[in-house]
Amino acid sequence: MANNVLITGASGYLGGSFLAAWAQSNVQNYQTLYALVRSDDQADKVKTLYGAEPVRSEITEESIRKLVLEKQINVVFYLIDAYFAKRQVAFIKALEELKKTTGQEVHFVHTSGAKMVSDMAGVKMDGPLYDNRDDIYEIHKSQKPKHWELEEAVRTNCTVVDAGEKHNIRTYLFFPCIVYGKGAGFGNVISIQTVDTVIAAQGAGGVYRPGRPGKTWPVCHIEDNTSLYISLAKAILNGSNPDCGKHGVYLASSGSVGWDDIYSAMAKALAKRGVIKDATVKYATDDALQAMANALNVQKPSVAVKIGGQCNFTAVHGKDLGWQPKYAPAHILEALDDEVALILENLSKKHRGIR
Repeated sequence: MANNVLITGASGYLGGSFLAAWAQSNVQNYQTLYALVRSDDQADKVKTLYGAEPVRSEITEESIRKLVLEKQINVVFYLIDAYFAKRQVAFIKALEELKKTTGQEVHFVHTSGAKMVSDMAGVKMDGPLYDNRDDIYEIHKSQKPKHWELEEAVRTNCTVVDAGEKHNIRTYLFFPCIVYGKGAGFGNVISIQTVDTVIAAQGAGGVYRPGRPGKTWPVCHIEDNTSLYISLAKAILNGSNPDCGKHGVYLASSGSVGWDDIYSAMAKALAKRGVIKDATVKYATDDALQAMANALNVQKPSVAVKIGGQCNFTAVHGKDLGWQPKYAPAHILEALDDEVALILENLSKKHRGIR
């Protein structure tokens, strides 16, 4: 039987860029590409701009089952909630039923985030953590996060993998990191952590470091993040049997940069535009943390989760799929002036809070 693919989050930053790149990427071995939409306007855009077939669903367990079985969708890219396991298991159960009915292999790709494998999520910072380690799932399962949202998200990742094993379907965990650059889709064109840094600076009247200096984080241009999605899709659709389940962890990153360098570049860009008074990066006092939390619409302990921390997650697994990033890690520092301009042009209330 032919493969049918569903991409959720078509109006989002990552999902929209993925959908936009699909038609230009010579993806083969599939019959129909479906995109989950919420409005007539979105439906028109995914069809006319990208040639995808729009579908709607209330995203309840029964509606998910109906969607997967009626459209015979056997590959799902899930990009609508990195934190909570509200719908993933419903998709996995529906895929299992489809597999029993058709005998066709089925796949579920869950989008998570590098925060879930950081020091704040309970990972020991004693060297690089490669995404193709044999024991990567066991490490993830044993983590004891310091923050409730990361505890929830780590549990969600493990739930996806465990449900995949239970229901005999192939699952994959896709990890974006600090992604930057203008999104290529019709909806949201700005990212998360760079956006949060701007929001926090606006609220506190300057750029503040929420923790000790010297911390680093993996980074990835949006085009490279998208190309890893495409590489994974091609490997799934051509029957290459990419690593899955407890070994199916894929980080999109070209390498790491220092948070201090990111803060400094963004402070300069914000001061240049009069958003803050000067480009000095300061240590976050308690008052500054509270102001940042208020602006970000989170609790004070979550500020560091949004715009700080140490992450040693290191990408090697994507190379098994033939993926090669185009942009070196240091490129983000060159691009942050344009990034800040893009964020200021597109910032809205929807970008505040846990997402």
